[in-house]
Amino acid sequence: MNLKNPKLLETRSFINGRFINANDNKTFSVTNPYDGKTIAEVADCGQSETLGAIKEAQEAYRSWKKLTGTERGQILRRWYDLQMENIDDLATILTCEQGKPLVESKGEIGYGASFVEWFAEEARRVYGDTIPGHQRDKRIIVIKQPIGVVAAITPWNFPNAMITRKVAPALAAGCCVIIKPAELTPLSANALAVLAKEAGFPPGVFNVINSSTPEVIGRELTSNSIVKKLSFTGSTEVGKILLKQSADTVKKVSLELGGNAPFIVFDDADLDKAVEGAVAAKYRNAGQTCVCANRFFVQDEVYDKFVQKFSKAVRAQKVGSGLSEEVTIGPMIEEKAILFVEELVANAVERGAEVITGGRRIGDVPSLFYQPTVLTNVNKNMMVFDQEIFGPVAPIFKFKDEDEVISLANDTPYGLAAYFYGKDHSRIWRVAEELEYGMIGINTGMISTTVAPFGGIKESGFGREGSKYGMDDYLEIKYMCWDIGNG
Repeated sequence: MNLKNPKLLETRSFINGRFINANDNKTFSVTNPYDGKTIAEVADCGQSETLGAIKEAQEAYRSWKKLTGTERGQILRRWYDLQMENIDDLATILTCEQGKPLVESKGEIGYGASFVEWFAEEARRVYGDTIPGHQRDKRIIVIKQPIGVVAAITPWNFPNAMITRKVAPALAAGCCVIIKPAELTPLSANALAVLAKEAGFPPGVFNVINSSTPEVIGRELTSNSIVKKLSFTGSTEVGKILLKQSADTVKKVSLELGGNAPFIVFDDADLDKAVEGAVAAKYRNAGQTCVCANRFFVQDEVYDKFVQKFSKAVRAQKVGSGLSEEVTIGPMIEEKAILFVEELVANAVERGAEVITGGRRIGDVPSLFYQPTVLTNVNKNMMVFDQEIFGPVAPIFKFKDEDEVISLANDTPYGLAAYFYGKDHSRIWRVAEELEYGMIGINTGMISTTVAPFGGIKESGFGREGSKYGMDDYLEIKYMCWDIGNG
């Protein structure tokens, strides 16, 4: 791995302002999904190191919360500047440990840094209220205060941005953070820690715990009463476990969980733009994103034409090493992930689906490359309807009218993101309001941005990240009633 700033390739955990090895000096391997080669041996920490980080964060919180929003914002702004100055190295680290094309990695670094920039400014805008008193001699004041020590558990598919999107508002609000990155992609978190130290965060304010046993770390973070808030992005299955574990200490919890995003194309849609949006929404990061288009619903009048155009665009995608400039789709993250995609496609084909393009692994095991795939003649009885695919496979369903497609789109326990294309403004309003999802892309396949609230409903979780609403999960509201006497 060729880096301009080699110190960014850090393998130790970061606690109380210092990079440390595990207490027992254990390590675990981080491999490149492109070729399976080991990139680094990373400190494999456990419960005792996590407990230490929690205690140090609690101590740091006493002084960090007393800084003004401007003071905290200045450090955050410096952290943002350092991320942008090192964008090429951060992107290279991300691509080598996660696999996505370098252009996507650079996009993620810029996207992730934008949350730091945004909340550096929002730090000074934590406003309260004055409320007219309920009695003549009473005055009511409402203030907002940081919730305390925050735990953030982040996934492997966006190992940079999922950290900054959580910790930037927490730090801006005056909280201290402990980050448990995914064991598949810890190097991006460590690189952020290097830059956080350089930016000037006081010891204990920003901490990273790396471990190959996430359940051990998660149990300590959820059960420890010092931790007042847990933010998790990952599967619905794990999210439910963490929510249950957090109940005993009644933590404030925000969850961004699985999705089953519909992508709807109505008969009046601009098909060329719909195809462009569909490719972006489906195949970015090899289909391994929580807001990926999962089920494609195309109205019967334009179904054949859309399939033809879309399949042609899918065949044009280039699969290979994320470090190659022409590549648009990299490898999947691990063998377990590609086996699941193979199972989904096999299930669909057994039940009558037709493979229009793709449909198999590229090369033999241990290759993690899967062909970008399009399936037609699919139905509700196939796993591709109700399972989150999390891979480069697009099943295309046919529908007749608006009522039918809304029913199909909402027929899932998930409610994260949805997309649809059409021109009828009345229908756009109706459909947007009827779709049971936290985020809706209308005539666009890209919806993530710093300035808008990111999050879902139903079993896709609760809480919002980004935008002016992003600070709310890290603040407590305190009401003060003053008796001023009769004068």
